Amino acid sequence: MDSAALKETLIAVLGQIQADSGLECPPLTGATKPIENLPKFDSKVWPVATTIIATETGATIPNDVNIFVDETTKLPRSIDEIAAFVCELLKKQSEKEAAAA
Repeated sequence: MDSAALKETLIAVLGQIQADSGLECPPLTGATKPIENLPKFDSKVWPVATTIIATETGATIPNDVNIFVDETTKLPRSIDEIAAFVCELLKKQSEKEAAAA
């Protein structure tokens, strides 16, 4: 899956989560940082969002990976950064699978 398709999936999932929660959802763009810009998008919601994104994309995202925060800087990621991070994660997974085969 490429970064653009992943970005579209992210935007759809995040918008749906906000709607299902009865919360307002600002316009979502690649620069939107869900943790900073979405009302009540916190550590209780992150795992749910990650699971839905993994299901929608067919990706395997480990439970100990927070796709919404950069582990090194501890800063929230934008939607573009999340899409790039998940694409890189998928790439590494497929390389491991290819090496194991």
